[in-house]
Amino acid sequence: MPKVTYIEQNGTEHVVDAEKGVSVMEAAVKNMVPGIDADCGGACACATCHVYVDEAWVEKTGKPEAMEESMLDFAYEPKPNSRLSCQITVTDALDGLVVRLPEFQG
Repeated sequence: MPKVTYIEQNGTEHVVDAEKGVSVMEAAVKNMVPGIDADCGGACACATCHVYVDEAWVEKTGKPEAMEESMLDFAYEPKPNSRLSCQITVTDALDGLVVRLPEFQG
């Protein structure tokens, strides 16, 4: 199973085994990673699963589509590497993915 590392604002790391085909958000929720609220359940209708994709992984995770871009406007302190974790699907190519959590969720 691919591993995803979630890094909290305080530096605490959570490395989880993520099933292929689930979203980075679903993997966080299933593994009780704090800081991913996921209020809309992955429907791309809020910004409570906002993450900062580590620079080394930005190319592999791709760019946000229009709907995700508009939701990121509601995220807390969005950056060029901001993504909604519900919109990133776990694949073998993302084994080792590192995402950082914002101080607050929008």
